[in-house]
Amino acid sequence: QSIGCDDYLGSDKVIDKCGICGGDNTACKVVSGVFKHTLTNLGYHKIVEIPEGATKINITEMSKSNNYLALRSRSGRSIINGNWAIDRPGRYEGGGTMFTYKRPNEISSTAGESFLADGPTNEVLDVYMIHQQPNPGIHYEYIIPGDNVISPQLLAHRRPGEPLNGQLGMTESTNQEDEDLHRETDTLTGQSAGTFPVIQPGRFPSHQPENQVPAMQPPRQNREYNWKQIGKTECTTTCGKGSQYPVFHCVNRITHEEVSDSYCDSSTKPIPEEEPCNLFPCPAFWDIGEWSECSKTCGLGMQHRQILCRQIYANRTLTVQQYRCHHLEKPETTSTCQLKICSEWQIRTEWTSCSVPCGVGQRTRDVKCVSNLGDIVDDEECNMKLRPNDIENCDMGPCAKSWFLTEWSDRCSAECGDGVRTRSVVCMTNHVSSLPLEGCGNNRPSETTPCSNGPCAGKVEWFAGGWTQCSTECGSGTQQREVICIRKSEGNFDVLNPYECSYLEKPPSQQSCYLKPCGSKWFHTEWSTCSKSCEGGFRVREVRCLSDDMTASTQCDTQLKPEEKETCNTQDCIPEIDENCKDKYYNCNVVVQARLCVYSYYKTACCASCTRVANRQTGFLGHR
Repeated sequence: QSIGCDDYLGSDKVIDKCGICGGDNTACKVVSGVFKHTLTNLGYHKIVEIPEGATKINITEMSKSNNYLALRSRSGRSIINGNWAIDRPGRYEGGGTMFTYKRPNEISSTAGESFLADGPTNEVLDVYMIHQQPNPGIHYEYIIPGDNVISPQLLAHRRPGEPLNGQLGMTESTNQEDEDLHRETDTLTGQSAGTFPVIQPGRFPSHQPENQVPAMQPPRQNREYNWKQIGKTECTTTCGKGSQYPVFHCVNRITHEEVSDSYCDSSTKPIPEEEPCNLFPCPAFWDIGEWSECSKTCGLGMQHRQILCRQIYANRTLTVQQYRCHHLEKPETTSTCQLKICSEWQIRTEWTSCSVPCGVGQRTRDVKCVSNLGDIVDDEECNMKLRPNDIENCDMGPCAKSWFLTEWSDRCSAECGDGVRTRSVVCMTNHVSSLPLEGCGNNRPSETTPCSNGPCAGKVEWFAGGWTQCSTECGSGTQQREVICIRKSEGNFDVLNPYECSYLEKPPSQQSCYLKPCGSKWFHTEWSTCSKSCEGGFRVREVRCLSDDMTASTQCDTQLKPEEKETCNTQDCIPEIDENCKDKYYNCNVVVQARLCVYSYYKTACCASCTRVANRQTGFLGHR
C-alpha cells in the first residue's frame, strides 16, 4: 500500500497546487496575464512584480526576439541579466528560491526566453525586459496563498487531529505582544506578515498529558571505546569555496585502533558539520555564447556572439571585469559566415523575332535563376532587383491593311428560285509596301451575292422541300429549303396562306452545313489603281495562302494562284483639245523639226504642235 502526504499507510491524500496535504486548491489563487505594451525607448522596462510567498513562477516570452528578460530583488540586487550583462542559461538563486533561466537555441527554435521557479519567494522580486525590438508579448503566471491560510510547510508535516505546535488554531493578534511575536516570526522564517502566519516550534509550549510515562534511557555502552575524528571528506570543489565534512570512526580509547562502529554508542556519535574549504576564488574564464544567425541567407555574411568574463565562487557563476581574463586569449566576437553560394541570373536565349510584322509588338528571351551547381531554381533564390528583362516592345513600323477575299462560290444556295453565293472576307495587314494602300475602313466587301436557278415548280402543305446544296464546297456554309402550307386534293395540292398552318410547328427553312475542311485557299486584295491612265500601265494586288484559321500556309496549289500583277489602260492617249492652244500655220511641223519651239513666238504660233512634242519628251524621259 502507498503512503499519503499525511504519512498514513493506505492514504490517498496528495499535496494540492497550494502545497496543502489533502487540499482542494481553494487556499490559493493563480495570478496570470500578458504584458503587451508597446515600448519605444531602449533599455530596462519593468514588466511585473512577483510578491513575497509566490510559488510556481513562470515568466515566458511568447516568441523569439532580440529582447532579454531580467530579474532583480526589491533591494536592488541583480539576479539575472543585470547591469547590461547577459547571463548564460542556467540556474540562479534569488528571493529564497532557485530560478531556471532558459534561452532556446537562437537558430533552430522560435521559442522565447523564460524564468521558472517553484518558490516560495521570501521577498518581492521585479521582472524587467531589456527592450531592443518590438515586444512580442510576455506571459507571466504565479500562485499566491489566499487570505487566512496556514503555512503549507506546517500542514504538510502535521497528522490529522494533531495540534499545530500545541495550538488547535490561531486567532488574530489582539495585543502588542502578539504583534511583536508575529514580526519576530516573520523575520526568522523570511515570510511576509499577513501572507500566511507561521508559528515557530517552542514559542508556545506543547500540551503534555499528566499521566505520560517517561521514556526509558538507553543503557550506557562500554567506555572502553569512543568516537574519534580520523579525517575529512574530500572538498566538493577545487576552488571557489566548497564544503567538506569530518569523518568519525569508533576507536579503542587506549590503542586508538579502529574497530567496528557497533562497539561505540551510536547516540553519542558527533553529527558531522559542514566546513568550508578551498576558499580561494577560481580563475576567471571566458564564457562563450552561441553564434547568432548569419546576416545573409546566401553569400558572405556576418554573425556575432557574446563573450563574458566569468568567475565561479560559492557555486555561483558571476560576471566580473574583463581584466581578470587578460591571462587568456579572448575569443572572437564576430565571424564571417556563408550558408550557401548565392544563385545568379543567366540569359539562356537570344531575343526572339518581333511578334508582329508591322506596328508595335513584343519580343522575348529566356532568363533563368541558376544555382552554383548549375540547376534552375525558383526566381526568389536570385536578387529580383538585378533580374534582366525577358520581354520588351519592338516597333516594326506602321501597318497598312486591306480587305482579303476569296472567289465567289460556284454553287447557288437554292436549286430553284432565289439563292445566294458566298465568299470569305478578312481584313489583314498588307505587305505590299510600294502601294499607297489605306486601312480597311468601314467599306467591308459583301460576303454574299444573289443568284437564281430559275423558278421552282410543284410547290407543295406545311411541306418542306429538300435541302439545297451547301453554299460552299468546304468550310462553313448554309443550306436552304422551301417550306409552304398546302392542302392535298385529288391528284393535286392547293397552296394556302401560311396562317392556315400557324397552329403547326413550322420546319426550319435554313440550316448551317459543313462538308469538309477547306484546308488552305488563296486570298487576294482588290487591284490597286493603274499606274497609267493610257498607253499601257500596270496594277498589283497581294495574294496570300491562308488556312482555315486564317493563318499563313504553304499548302495552296500554286497552279491556282491568282495573278499578282496585270497590265491596264492599254488604249492610246487622246490629247485634249485646248481652244486657246491651236496651230496658226499649216506648216508647224517644220517649226517642230527645226526645234524652234524654244522661242516664245513659235511656241505661241504653233502652240498645239509644240505642246504635243513637249508631252512626248516628258513621257520618254520618265521611262528612262
